This record gives sequence, structure tokens and C-alpha cells, in this order.
Amino acid sequence: MNQKLTGVCLAFLFACLFAFNTHAQTTNNTTFGKGLRFVAADSSFSMQLGTRFQLLYQGGHDPNTKNWEDRFLIRRARLKFDGFAFSPRLVYKIELGLSNSDIGSDVPDVTNNADNIILDAVAKWALTPNLHLWVGQAKLPGNRERVISSQKLQFVDRSLLNSRFNLDRDAGLQLHHEHKVGQVVLREIGSLSMGEGRDITVNNSGGYDYTGRFEILPLGDFKGGGDYVGSDIEREQTPKLSLAASYDFNANAAREQAQLGDFLSETRDLRTWFVDAMFKYRGFSAMGEYANRKAPDGPVVLRDERGGVEETFVTGSALNLQAGYLLPSNWEVAGRYTDYTPTTETRLRAQDQYTLGISKYIVGHSLKVQSDVTLIQEAGRDDRTQFRLQMELAL
Repeated sequence: MNQKLTGVCLAFLFACLFAFNTHAQTTNNTTFGKGLRFVAADSSFSMQLGTRFQLLYQGGHDPNTKNWEDRFLIRRARLKFDGFAFSPRLVYKIELGLSNSDIGSDVPDVTNNADNIILDAVAKWALTPNLHLWVGQAKLPGNRERVISSQKLQFVDRSLLNSRFNLDRDAGLQLHHEHKVGQVVLREIGSLSMGEGRDITVNNSGGYDYTGRFEILPLGDFKGGGDYVGSDIEREQTPKLSLAASYDFNANAAREQAQLGDFLSETRDLRTWFVDAMFKYRGFSAMGEYANRKAPDGPVVLRDERGGVEETFVTGSALNLQAGYLLPSNWEVAGRYTDYTPTTETRLRAQDQYTLGISKYIVGHSLKVQSDVTLIQEAGRDDRTQFRLQMELAL
């Protein structure tokens, strides 16, 4: 573990010791999965500390070598701090990623993201009860699946649609507004951000990123914020539905996937839009998403002498549909279909994925075991299968 990670871990341990040793100044009414919480004696601030990790086994049959290839890894390992500062109207969230999958690559020659520890660092000010200003680094208001926490997913991990087109995290400003008309809930979100992803320390290399999202919940609020939780953990007793659309314009984007991927030798304007929906009722849940990204000036920025694509932005479209049923025993069976269609000019390979998942929720999403098997059909290649088994533990 490098010095930065060691320092982060030590800071977390000291914070925990401080919390335990200042009982006279703290109030701790937490439960399993909710972290360690304390409030200053004068109520001037609060802090909730949480940690979680995912242990993943992943294996699959390689049609080229005819071998079974597999690995164990720590898919995610996180530290999270949140609470209020000075006033309950000003809340904050800090989340750090410690695994190689969180912060970069473990391949020695790929080190451009190796110190990318900070996931979230954002302050949220309640300007009015229904209007909140976010300042800092956080997830952009893009597709629903990306905004759902990786702790609260219905499957072992997010879909191919998300890996190709999600907006991820970025630093800047966001405005969140919510109001009701009768039982109908309406939400409007807008953001202005750097456009190059999380924890970028150099000057802006292109333009800025502008995102807008609108949501309507015609049947009222979901229990426990369930419109951003995989599976119907709350077992909604009346039907609940959320419909949403997002649009993102990244001016002079410098990275191949806007906020993600390699920096390319030229910039392009990228236009991305999403439509998505979530439905839940008595243990049944269904979610659908469609994504489309275009580069009006063409996605390809560099070709070789023979006209082959060497550098390109990832453009095209994708569809993701999934549904599951949570049994009274807290076992869940779920299915997912994902179609990815890249822009022909990029020479990227189209792909379809069919996934069957089985999960056991022991303590909701805080302690669970999930498994899934996926049939992957990729243009120009033999079909292959992938099996995954993962345990999530969150304190």
C-alpha cells in the first residue's frame, strides 16, 4: 500500500478512536450498516463514518484458449464521511476509494489514474427547503444506474450501457430542486462542471460540461429513496414509478468517454442524452435505460496510414432492461438484457449481453451475496460466458 493510502487509513482509524473516546461529546444511535455517528456537544457539526468492501470472484471461458480464466479481487473498498457543518442546512459528503479498481490500474505501465483516491468531496447547502446547491465533486445527474450507489445495485455490477456512456463524477456546481403537485413529485437538476472527470489537477484542457435532468414520480415518493436503490427492498405496498430524462453537453471534451478514458490528441463536442424509468411493487422491480451519444464533428480523431482507427471518442447508443423479484425469504432472481451499438465510424464492436442474477440479502444491501452469469455476444467474436460471485459488507 502506498504512502497516500496508508495515511488515509491511519486518519480513518484515528477518527474512529476519537469518536469512541469522546463519549461525553457524542451521541451515537447507529445500527449495523449505518456507520459510526457522533454529534458535537454544542450541535455545531456531526459526522458519520462508514466503510464497506466488495470481494469478487470472476471467471469465464475464453473461446480462444479454451481455458477457464478467473480471479479474486477487492472490487471496491470505500471510506465515507458525511454529516452537517455549522448548520443542519449545510451538509457534506466525502468518499474515498482504496482498491485498485477504485483508483486506477495495477498494471505498472498504466499509471495515469493511480492516485485517484477522491470519489466524492461535496458540500450541499439548502437555499430553501426544496432547493439545494451542491459545490464540489460528485456524480453528475446522468443515467439512473450510475447515480445508484454501487452498494445498492441489483446485480454484481452495472451494465454495459453504463460502462460505455455514463457521465461519472466531475467537479463543479449543481442545483437540485424538488416540489409536489398533489402526490406527483417533480425534480429538476442542473449542473456546470469541468468536463474531464474526478480529481483532475491540471488546467481545464477543453470546454465545460453542462447537464440537465428532469424526473417525475406520478405515483408519489418511493420508500427509503427506492427510486435509486436496486431491488424492491422496501416491498412497496402500492405501485411506484419514476420517469426521467437527462441531457449532457460536453464542450471540447478531451477524454474518449467525456469524463472517463484516455486523453486524446484532439477535442470534440459530445452530446449525450438518457431516458430511464424505475418501477416497484410488492417485491417486483423493473428498470429501463436508453443512452445515445454523438460527436457532431465526427468521433474519430486519429487514423493510421491504412485508415485504421487509432483514437476515437466512444459514441453510439445502448439499451438496458432489467427486472427482478424479491422473495419473502430475501432471495432474489433477476434478469438483464443490454444492447450496445457503437457508431460505425469508430470501428468499435457491437455487443449484446444476457444476464441472470441470484442474490441473497442478509441485511439489505449492507450484507449480501450476489451472483450472476452473463452470455456475451460480441460482433466478430465467438460467444463467451462470464460468472461472478460477490459479497458486500458495509458497516
